[in-house]
Amino acid sequence: MVKLGNVSMIEITGSISIAEDELDFEFVRSGGPGGQKVNKTSSAVVLKFDIRNSPSLPEEVKNRLEKICGNRVNKNGVLVIHARQYRSPVRNRISAVSRLIEFIRKASEAPLERRQTKPSVTSKKRERLAEKKRRGLLKKSRNYIPSKEDYE
Repeated sequence: MVKLGNVSMIEITGSISIAEDELDFEFVRSGGPGGQKVNKTSSAVVLKFDIRNSPSLPEEVKNRLEKICGNRVNKNGVLVIHARQYRSPVRNRISAVSRLIEFIRKASEAPLERRQTKPSVTSKKRERLAEKKRRGLLKKSRNYIPSKEDYE
């Protein structure tokens, strides 16, 4: 995390950093074990990040991020990450931010274009058999079939 003035920046890659004020944290009650204070503390974290309105991300990264995150992105383009793994809200917050960073890092990598490979053996065989079938039909169509009138 890097501080620029009074705003702290979360560094994702060498060229992408996100201001911490772009992230919205909501602390909610978590299920599961928790001891005596389980119904008093809000230890689970819901992190919300508005992908479409983020000035920190390039457009192509935004598009890839929405595809990668799938159902975690709502109709408004807001990425929602739930973190309830730990009993501590601080650790859950760190977990949610690290997952967001991993998603953005994954989206920042440009996908490799597929290199064309030589045709497979089965596709060659399929083409050869289709050509044989076509040639056979062509030769069959040349075949003279005498009619009843020819015999009279």
